[in-house]
Amino acid sequence: MKNEKLLKVVFTGLFAALSYVVFTFLQIKITLPGAGAVSIHLGNAVCVLGALLLGGLYGGLGGAIGMTIGDLFDPVYILTAPKTFCLKLCIGLITGLIAHRIGHLSTETDTRRALKWTTLAAVGGLLFNAVFDPLVGYYYKLLILGKPAAELTLTWSIPITALNAVISTFVSVIVYMALRPALKKSGLFFIIGEKQPKAETAEAKPEA
Repeated sequence: MKNEKLLKVVFTGLFAALSYVVFTFLQIKITLPGAGAVSIHLGNAVCVLGALLLGGLYGGLGGAIGMTIGDLFDPVYILTAPKTFCLKLCIGLITGLIAHRIGHLSTETDTRRALKWTTLAAVGGLLFNAVFDPLVGYYYKLLILGKPAAELTLTWSIPITALNAVISTFVSVIVYMALRPALKKSGLFFIIGEKQPKAETAEAKPEA
């Protein structure tokens, strides 16, 4: 694919915009008394989808940038923006590691095996988030808002983060498996983590 890096940058921007829109306008926010809020949203699904299609770094950056901007424009979440960027980037990196470094997803031709590695990668990235988002959020708010607010947020964030992980897993896997053949036909499917064969020279050198 020509200009692959440029296309990845463009798609990273698109995923950042998509994650921002999904997180900001399609979320169900649950406001907590004196301790911020938690949300049911599909921003993590966009992050996972980006990692499956673009690779862990580009996909993770797309999701992280979009949701961090969403935090910065929301007075309730503005203090958690640094935490959001780091955790969402990690979702992408872990998803990409499992999908492309271990499972070689982009070169897999068997649909069942592709589905298996897609699911494992999504579960891996989102399981990380389900564990570390509440944990990091607890200590983050402990430093900023104090123990009562941190404990209240932790009580709510554990089940909400787990619910987001389950929903995002189903959505990202279904959307990726649907987009995969279409992107291959259109020539916009990226081969991640595999060395591209060098193009053969047009003319062979004449024998001496």
